[in-house]
Amino acid sequence: MTTGDSGRSGEDALIARYFRPLATDPGAFNLIDDAAVLQGRGDDIVVTTDAVLEGVHFLPDDPPDTVARKALRVNLSDLAAKGAGPAGFVLTLALRQADDAWLGPFARALGEDATAYGCPLLGGDTDRTPGLVSIAITAFGRVPAGAMVRRSGGRVGDRVFVTGTIGDAALGLEVLRGGMVAAALSDLPAACAALIARYRVPQPRVALAEVLRHHAHGAMDVSDGLAGDLAKLCAASGVSARIEAAEVPLSDGVRQAVARAAVPLEAVLAGGDDYEVLCTVAPAQCEAFVAAARSAGVAVSEIGTLTAGHAPPVFLDGAGLPITLTRRSYSHF
Repeated sequence: MTTGDSGRSGEDALIARYFRPLATDPGAFNLIDDAAVLQGRGDDIVVTTDAVLEGVHFLPDDPPDTVARKALRVNLSDLAAKGAGPAGFVLTLALRQADDAWLGPFARALGEDATAYGCPLLGGDTDRTPGLVSIAITAFGRVPAGAMVRRSGGRVGDRVFVTGTIGDAALGLEVLRGGMVAAALSDLPAACAALIARYRVPQPRVALAEVLRHHAHGAMDVSDGLAGDLAKLCAASGVSARIEAAEVPLSDGVRQAVARAAVPLEAVLAGGDDYEVLCTVAPAQCEAFVAAARSAGVAVSEIGTLTAGHAPPVFLDGAGLPITLTRRSYSHF
């Protein structure tokens, strides 16, 4: 993503018009060089990358501003779960055409989020594609040296916590697709709108990053489904888990959808796109963790305990019996 001031190509003009105003960090060199400089400032640099693809992560008729926010925020969610503060990002954008009606609101929303989260554009690339629109972002964050919270840090006896609510985004997509969830919640338009908003615009828990560094043993963001991502954390930590399904936080819309038999609880636990934080905390630290999270403005719920062994995590119903999960997470393949 480079452009000079003379002999500009159409790509150069596109970058200069839409994305140069977003490159506010001095290390981006106003997008006139082939690379950027990100100052470490004595911290460790955390790197994460995620792409959002038309028809997979967003629908073709989704508003471009929501597409931009989702593209950046899914990466900010990863940084937050590592205890990292945002430092900047690079963008690779593949479009069928340079359409001002799409690019204008896309760039404005991306710039607004970059400013709000302190994560400026550092560079990238633009391409033309005959296929699906693709937005790939690599984001950089900072943590004090050696302080990144890894998914392999969970310990037997740790309490398992999750932020926000689970299943909203997966059901929001089902509402947009007009299936059983849409029909079941047709008398609850506000709930439907809230679910759709959660699908289109994630809420990365950036404010929780420092709290995680001080209190969590292990953490990761929930992107492919709570059950599946918990299994990943447990496998990395060499433990298992027992989860009380009734303690998993659900929004009113999701509760109504489950109660009205529009969707099984399994689909809620395995649905993707939550972008909440899953973490494990020592029992002695739980009270302080909850208080610190509350002070940061982030709701957290204790849902279970890490246990010894290597079996997949067990989800228990209200009677204490295991819930059979035939699917634990979303998978691209």
